[in-house]
Amino acid sequence: MNKYVKYGLIGVVCIGILYAIVHFLKQNSTPATLYQTESLERKDIVNKVIVTGKVIPEDEINIKPQISGIIDKVYLEEGDQVKAGDLIAVIKVVPNEQSLNQAQGRVRNAEIALSNSKIEYDRNKTLFDKGVVSSQDFNTLKLQYDQATQELKNSKADYQIIRRGSAGGSASANTNIRATVSGTILEIPVEEGDQVIQSNNFNDGTTIATIADMTRMIFEGEVDEAEVGKLSVGMPLDISLGALEDNKFEAKLKFIAPKGVEEEGAVQFKIEGDLVLDESSYIRAGYSANASIVLDEKKDVLAIKEALLQFDKETEKPYVEIEIGENEFERKDLELGVSDGIDVEVVSGIDEEAKIKVWNKLERRSDDDDEDS
Repeated sequence: MNKYVKYGLIGVVCIGILYAIVHFLKQNSTPATLYQTESLERKDIVNKVIVTGKVIPEDEINIKPQISGIIDKVYLEEGDQVKAGDLIAVIKVVPNEQSLNQAQGRVRNAEIALSNSKIEYDRNKTLFDKGVVSSQDFNTLKLQYDQATQELKNSKADYQIIRRGSAGGSASANTNIRATVSGTILEIPVEEGDQVIQSNNFNDGTTIATIADMTRMIFEGEVDEAEVGKLSVGMPLDISLGALEDNKFEAKLKFIAPKGVEEEGAVQFKIEGDLVLDESSYIRAGYSANASIVLDEKKDVLAIKEALLQFDKETEKPYVEIEIGENEFERKDLELGVSDGIDVEVVSGIDEEAKIKVWNKLERRSDDDDEDS
């Protein structure tokens, strides 16, 4: 190999080695990453619970018939205002054939018994007047005659009840379905021609109508077991309705269920609150609603975003890292206060001037990139 070629190759290798050394030193002299910082802010922090539920009347009354039969006429409609005693519907009695036949048989037996008792009474009355029959024997016969007379009256009354729905000449007492309270008719689940049954020990009976006072409404919702311990009766509620987005209503918590119900693996507790309504507000039963319950509130306090917090692996206490120099940070333990899930109050640990490390790395551009730009 020519000596000039040999020296040329050695020179190229040396130049390459020098370039690599310079590039390596340059890369290591530049910090790989930088971090942004954020400062504390003064804010109002409100810790509140949002409860989903619905608005319903405080009391709903179901009107049920006192006798079984068929709806003959419905006089009112859903949404009508009623007063106690207003006629809602009329039932036509359709007697059971077997019960009717038994009642007729009882009347005939009572008539036969009364006829026989009357004969004995009349015969002994004549003898008693002549002094032949003693007073004790005559009183016994008179008692039997009176009992037979009463039995006939009872059997005829039972027959009329089965046949017409009432013991009197008119069946209006039982067949006329009237409102028992004043309010708004929410629902009439029956129509003319529907068969209904009376309420008894074995059956709730058919509901003819549901009536409620729409001026007395309550919010009903469910709270998770993690939040129910923070609630107490009397706390204010801020109610917003899905159907009336521009309106807000106030309420006061009046009931917290002592027993929870498990739903999809979570235990829920029912709560109720009395809704405050004005005369211009009309709320329909069943509106979906959200209730905001303020648990704690702080005004004009130092706060940071919860995303800036770190937690010690052993003590689980919160801390942040604050800037003490260019890209240099120092750990500071914190005492925290109220949180709304986004911002949290800083009670102690750092002052308002501290710059807190944000855990998002920024790549610093190299000098070559700066030159290229």
